[in-house]
Amino acid sequence: MKPATAAKKLGIYLPAAPESFQSGDITRTELTSLLAEPPAWLADLRKNGPHPRDVVAGKLGVSISGLARGGITDPLTSAEITALLEAPPAWLVQERKTQADVRAEKQRVKARNAERAARQPTN
Repeated sequence: MKPATAAKKLGIYLPAAPESFQSGDITRTELTSLLAEPPAWLADLRKNGPHPRDVVAGKLGVSISGLARGGITDPLTSAEITALLEAPPAWLVQERKTQADVRAEKQRVKARNAERAARQPTN
């Protein structure tokens, strides 16, 4: 598989990976090996970053679109994410509220649909 696909599966930011990882194709066996026994560079990237947008969004509790609305377009390190969580700017507070509202609405719709399905007669 291509390095970008492998990086996504590993949850790492590809440009921060070693050149040897970025330049060659990765087999499924190699990927499985990296997941089972991560080398030091992979463990360090996962722990300290920089992290890709989807990981940053997850750690901050917002959507990827929310990151863009907040002006976060570059990858962030774990320290930068922690700093944002410790002293959240107004955009982060708003985006986390929006994300919580979206989750609550999804739960409401799921419960409503389950209730409707339970009331339907079976033939």
